[in-house]
Amino acid sequence: MEISMHAQQMARTHPLMRGQTNDALIRCIEECYSCAQTCTSCADACLGEENVKSLTRCIRLNLDCTDICNIAGRIATRLTGSDGELIRRVIDTCAAACRLCAEECEKHAGMHEHCRICAEACRRCMKACEEVGLSVIY
Repeated sequence: MEISMHAQQMARTHPLMRGQTNDALIRCIEECYSCAQTCTSCADACLGEENVKSLTRCIRLNLDCTDICNIAGRIATRLTGSDGELIRRVIDTCAAACRLCAEECEKHAGMHEHCRICAEACRRCMKACEEVGLSVIY
């Protein structure tokens, strides 16, 4: 399933970009929002499981990852007057949150399909964030 995102279209129309975009950053923005949605859904699914207590850490990491991914996506989307160091630090933090969440979800993936899906989304977002770290911001 592919989620329709408009980050690239919007970035290309931005007056400062003059039709050029940082593809690694665009992919990161899109993965951040996708991961946030998946983590929110996983946390909610965990709350619906019979043994919720055993999923407490998973739920907390899902919610933390959701918040951090949303913030990273929002800050990375702002093109006017952006600070490259701040964007890089937020994206690095996002990669760390995604790694922690993926590791926790992988512990439950054998019993809960939603955790398997969430771990995959977190790994994709982590990789996208790491790839931005290797590219020049704007």
